[in-house]
Amino acid sequence: MNETEFNWDDLKLFLAIARTGVLNTASDLTGKSPPTLGRRMFELERSLGLELFHRRPRGYDLTEAGQELLEKACKIEAHVFDLADNDTPPLVKISAGTWVTRILIDRVDEVTGQTPVRLRFINAEEVLDIGRREAAIGIRNRRPGGTGLAGRKIGRVRFAVYASDSGVTKWAHVRAKTPSAIWVKNNIEHAHAIEVTSPQNALDLAVAGFARAVLPTFIGDREPSLQRISESIEELEHEQWLVTHHEDRFLPEVRQVIDRTFSILKEVSTID
Repeated sequence: MNETEFNWDDLKLFLAIARTGVLNTASDLTGKSPPTLGRRMFELERSLGLELFHRRPRGYDLTEAGQELLEKACKIEAHVFDLADNDTPPLVKISAGTWVTRILIDRVDEVTGQTPVRLRFINAEEVLDIGRREAAIGIRNRRPGGTGLAGRKIGRVRFAVYASDSGVTKWAHVRAKTPSAIWVKNNIEHAHAIEVTSPQNALDLAVAGFARAVLPTFIGDREPSLQRISESIEELEHEQWLVTHHEDRFLPEVRQVIDRTFSILKEVSTID
């Protein structure tokens, strides 16, 4: 397989589908309809004589040949963008939950340092697919198990109940599927809850004195108006890992952001 066997337009469509795994999402990125994308991928496979995707009800998964093409296409893409604009700093995407994103944004100058890089923080409680390059760096609560992923253990995250005063009886209940939200749902009476859709709003309620909130200790302990009103909640404690694609971690701009992000979160995880 070589670069003359396909054209750049086909590669752009292939990259969109390979990275998202969903035709509708790739359609939003490319402006092509899902049927058109499906047809173009069949034509690409036929021209190459290779099966690039496992087509499943939930989306498109790469075959081994598809993964090989993805790696080659990423290199071609990087080369094309280098030719198009050598002055544009590379983009590094960091995927993390609300609280880690908040810590990194508070110290964004340390994350970038002197590296000429553009950062994109993707604040997402759900896990993005680093293997498909939805993000270059991800902060996860377990060791990475996917093919082609590399991880560095940061430390452990602990949770406790916080309030401005121990006499506060209402609870902030985040309507989400995170372990801390589920813990609150299972341990309080519905009548005693103030429901929110954002973890940040749970913190806001606690700081305002209206509710108790379950927070990571590295967040709750930083708020001068809050106090811990419980011991650490053992069942919510978990490891924290920094995850990257095994190839991306060797890119200079990603490597430096990885090292700085790791140092910041390592420092935070040792404070309890």
